[in-house]
Amino acid sequence: MARGSANGGKVRQQQERILWLDMARALAVVGMVVYHFTFDLAMFGYIPAPTPVTGFWAIFARAVAGSFIALAGFGLVLAHWRGIGWRRFWRRLGIVAAGAALVSLATWFVMPGQFVFFGILHSIALSSVIGLAFLRLHWVGMLGLAAAVIALPQVWRDVIFDAPPLWFVGLSAHVRPSIDFEPFFPWFGAFLIGMAVAKLMLSAGPMARSTPTPAMERVSFIGRHSLVIYLIHQPVLIGLFISWNWLNG
Repeated sequence: MARGSANGGKVRQQQERILWLDMARALAVVGMVVYHFTFDLAMFGYIPAPTPVTGFWAIFARAVAGSFIALAGFGLVLAHWRGIGWRRFWRRLGIVAAGAALVSLATWFVMPGQFVFFGILHSIALSSVIGLAFLRLHWVGMLGLAAAVIALPQVWRDVIFDAPPLWFVGLSAHVRPSIDFEPFFPWFGAFLIGMAVAKLMLSAGPMARSTPTPAMERVSFIGRHSLVIYLIHQPVLIGLFISWNWLNG
């Protein structure tokens, strides 16, 4: 009887989630889909070509990318602040790295002149490894370091980083075009901000968890499967545009 109660409690604990975090991830996913839909509108000639890379849409793209990376930093602290669970960490890192490699390969075939050689997933993978070194740092220190990481490429670059193998660092004066480029500097700063927010919130006590309502469950589903949606949404959108053009051609 006691064993059954313990198992039941474990199941309930697994079902309970930090709902606002799922909602934040879901919002980031929606923003990503909206941006890429706009990008595809430009790519297929429905709106002016510069639209997704200038003005509001350029800022919007950075905000969406920053939110994904910051949420990854938040998640790193949430998962390992009591102690690094290496098996869980390497499993998650392997999934993200495989996704990054898939994005690079797919974009190289579709648009080799602008393929993604260091995009959001690449940045999250590297930041996750480097971020482990700062898990014990106080959140104030994390914010200070984040400010330095974000500021550095604005005030200093060097030709030594112009070598292609070092482009990912983000301190080069010149870099090849890419449809998604999120280098370590300054984007590790966003990752550190996410880590700092998690540390600050955890310092106030455990984060509240609750069982989602059916409506919340549908929204949180998006947040829980953000990586899968990230990988498949653009091929789906492009396929829809091609089908639309074919039907109306």
